[in-house]
Amino acid sequence: MVKLSKEKLDKVETILDRFPKGQSSLIGALHAIQLEIGYLPEEVQKLVAEKLEIPESTVYGVVTFYNFFRKEPVGKYIITACQGTACHVRGAGSVIEAFEKTLGIKVGHTTPDGKFTLDIARCFGACGLAPVVMVNNDIYGRMSPKKVEEVIAKYRD
Repeated sequence: MVKLSKEKLDKVETILDRFPKGQSSLIGALHAIQLEIGYLPEEVQKLVAEKLEIPESTVYGVVTFYNFFRKEPVGKYIITACQGTACHVRGAGSVIEAFEKTLGIKVGHTTPDGKFTLDIARCFGACGLAPVVMVNNDIYGRMSPKKVEEVIAKYRD
C-alpha cells in the first residue's frame, strides 16, 4: 500500500477542520478530500473517521457504496462508458472492448502513464444518444468502436 505524503495528509486535516464532527459531515468531507487529492485511500478513511468521530466502518461503507468515490488513484482523464439498458442494447459492450484494446487496460484500471482510467456506469440519463461515453465532463454520444481512437486522440498530449 502506497502511503500518502505528509503534505497530502496535512491537506486532508486542513479540509477536515472545516467540517463539524459527526456523520452529517461525512459525504461533504469525502467530496472535498477527493477533489483535493484525487482518491480516498484507507489511511485517509481512517483519518476521516478519527476527525469526524465516527466509526471507520461507516466511512468505508459510504466510500464503497457510492460509485463516485474512489479508493485508488485515477488517471488525468476518466473515461466512463454507460452500460444502462439503452447503451447496452445499442452496442456499449463493443465500445468498451475497443477502449480496453486501444488503451491496453481493462475496466477499472489506469494506464501505466497515469493518463487514462477506464470505468463504467449504469446510466447517464442520455439514452437518446446511446451508447454514451464521458471523458471527465465531456459527453460523446452515438459512440462506436470506430470512434474510440478519435476520442482518445483528443486527450493525448
